[in-house]
Amino acid sequence: MLSVGIEAMNVFGGRACLDVAELAAHRQLDTARFNNLLMKEKTVALLDEDPVTYAVNAARPLVEALSAEEKVRIELLITCSESGIDFGKSLSTYVHHHLGLDRNCRLFELKQACYSGTAGLQMAVNFILAQVSPGAKALVISTDLARHMTADGGSALTEDWSFAEPSTGAGAVAMLISDQPRVFDIDVGANGYYGYEVMDTCRPTPDTEAGDSDLSLLSYLDCCENAFLEYQKRVGDVDYVGSFRYLAFHTPFGGMIKGAHRTMMRKQAQATPADIEADFQRRVTPGLSYCQRVGNIMGGTVLLSLASTIANGRFESPGRIGCFSYGSGCCSEFYSGVVRHQGQVQLRAQEIERQLDNRYRLSMSEYEGLLQSNTQVRFGTRNVRIDDASSVRPQLPRADRPQLVLREIKEFHREYEWAQ
Repeated sequence: MLSVGIEAMNVFGGRACLDVAELAAHRQLDTARFNNLLMKEKTVALLDEDPVTYAVNAARPLVEALSAEEKVRIELLITCSESGIDFGKSLSTYVHHHLGLDRNCRLFELKQACYSGTAGLQMAVNFILAQVSPGAKALVISTDLARHMTADGGSALTEDWSFAEPSTGAGAVAMLISDQPRVFDIDVGANGYYGYEVMDTCRPTPDTEAGDSDLSLLSYLDCCENAFLEYQKRVGDVDYVGSFRYLAFHTPFGGMIKGAHRTMMRKQAQATPADIEADFQRRVTPGLSYCQRVGNIMGGTVLLSLASTIANGRFESPGRIGCFSYGSGCCSEFYSGVVRHQGQVQLRAQEIERQLDNRYRLSMSEYEGLLQSNTQVRFGTRNVRIDDASSVRPQLPRADRPQLVLREIKEFHREYEWAQ
C-alpha cells in the first residue's frame, strides 16, 4: 500500500506571549482552579498579526526548503480555521499569494471548530492516496487566534470568560502532506470518528464565543471514548495502553487532558491511580509542552500536541502515536501514525522551542493596552492602518528571518509586508 503522511511540519507560535500566572493573579482567579489548567504561557496576537500571517510564517520554511520542481507539485492548499476574516474570501487566497505557490493549485478553507485541522489533514491524505495526480503534494495549515476584547465582558468579566482567557492562544501549524511521510507516517484506514449535534461551545458572532464548559467537558470525554472504540473496532487488536508509545490530544488546557486520560485508563485498562499518573507522565506529557506555552489554537491544537510529542519523545526505534481530535458542536476522531528517528531530527531542525523562547514577553499594562486596541481590527473592519490603531508598540526582538505582518486594511482588502 502507498505510504502517506506528513513530509514536513512546522509551528509558528507568534511574536509575543504572556505569563499566565501573572494574568491569573491580575484577574484574581481562584488559585486551585487556575493550577488545574496546567498552563505556563500563552501567545498573544499583536494588531499586525492575523490568521494569514500566522499561516504564512508557519508554512514558509517548509516551502522554501523545496526545490522549484517540488514546489510546483503543491497542488492542494487547505487552510483550517474558525478565525475567519471574511464570510466569502478564503484565508487560503492570501496564503497562496504570499507563499508564491503555483496558480495550478486547488485552494480553499475548512471550518469545523477545533476539528478542522484534522479534517484538512485527512482530506489531504485521501487526495494523495487517490493518486489522481501521482507525485503531488498538499499543504495543510491550521491557523487560529483568540483576540479578546474588553467589550466581551466589560468591567465585570464573567467567571467562564476569565478562566478561558489564560488558556486561549494564537498560532499556526503547517504540514506538507505527500507519499514521502518522513515526519509522521499515517496508519491508513486506522480511523475512528464520532460526532453528533451538541451546543457545548459556539461563536454566535465573529468576535465572541459562548458555551457551556461543563457540557463541553462531558462531550469531549464521550467522544474520546467512542472515537477510540470505533478505531479499535476497525483496526482489530488494539490496546489503549500497549498499542501506542505516545498519545497526542486536542488540548484546550492540560488539566482537561489529564482528566480525559484518567477516564480512558480507568475504562480501558482498569488502572490504579498510581499507574494512571505514571502513564500520563510517560505517554502524554511530551505532547503538552508546546500547548502549555502557546495555548489553545483551536483546529491546530491536536497538531501542536503531535509536533510537541514528536520533538520531545523517544524515537530511537519507530514508535506509534495515537491522536485524539475534538471539535465542539461536535465531531471527533482517533487516528494514529508512526514516527521514526529521522522524522524527529527533521522536526527538531525547525527549532520550534527556540522560536517560542524568542517571543517578546508582554507586561500586564501592555497586554491590557492590546485588549483596548483589538476592536480596531475586529471582523468586518473596512479601513485601518495598523500603525495608527494602537499606542501599544512593543519593541520586539529582531527575528531570525523576515516575517509577514499586516500593515493595512483598505476597503476590506488586507495588505501585508515582510518585516524583520
